[in-house]
Amino acid sequence: MNILQAAVLGLVQGITEFLPISSTAHLRLVPALLSWPDGGAAFAAVIQLGTLLAVVGFFLRDLGRMLAAAVRPETRRSLDGRMLLYIVAGTVPIGVAGLLAQHAIEGPLRSLVVIASSLVVVGIVMGVVEKTARFERTFESFTLRDALIVGLAQALALVPGTSRSGITLVAAMILGFRRDAAARFSFLLSIPAIAAAGVFELPKLLSDREVGTFALVTGLLVAAVSGYLSVAWLLRFLRTRTTYAFVVYRVILGLFLLSTVVSSNLP
Repeated sequence: MNILQAAVLGLVQGITEFLPISSTAHLRLVPALLSWPDGGAAFAAVIQLGTLLAVVGFFLRDLGRMLAAAVRPETRRSLDGRMLLYIVAGTVPIGVAGLLAQHAIEGPLRSLVVIASSLVVVGIVMGVVEKTARFERTFESFTLRDALIVGLAQALALVPGTSRSGITLVAAMILGFRRDAAARFSFLLSIPAIAAAGVFELPKLLSDREVGTFALVTGLLVAAVSGYLSVAWLLRFLRTRTTYAFVVYRVILGLFLLSTVVSSNLP
């Protein structure tokens, strides 16, 4: 993988990691359409460290308040103190599922047919939820039960094409949260999962001579900058807009991808 390819994939990762359209799908699709080598599951996981920098940077003050509140007995029951517990608890399901399904994630589940099907199915579910959800609850009303339910939904994102941000956004909206509140928790919940996946796969990728160190660093930096902008944009967007645009995009992209696989025999 050369520097240009790493930069393009870093841009794709940064833009799509936090939008509910599946970064894994796009990291698999773009190289296939451009006849580039597939970076593989390890590259996809490590390049997420760039978006980890983005989300940590964006929520740095929030994270600082959570840590400070969690270590003080008098503030542990405050929202900031409880939110740290919620993030940890909500991360457990994807951690367990990731270890159990590691080989499938790195192999059969990266099939373009699986990715395309996931894009369409989750897109349709998102559309139904957008139509029926109440959108009444604020970020301050999150409970441990909510965090566990959204965390269980996040585990489904191990199926490529599902979209971690998409499925957690849908789960929170089902629970009655406003779109921007759902997205905010989704972003915070992503931090441990992204960090764990990236660190776990980093040694494997560094030993792979097909991805040079400079190319990897380039991809990470591009992903960090574009990811920060993506987070900021989506939070503003969801304060006044629906998710229907993402529903339409997912369904169209999924159907296009299915037709491409059938017509060109892509794997």
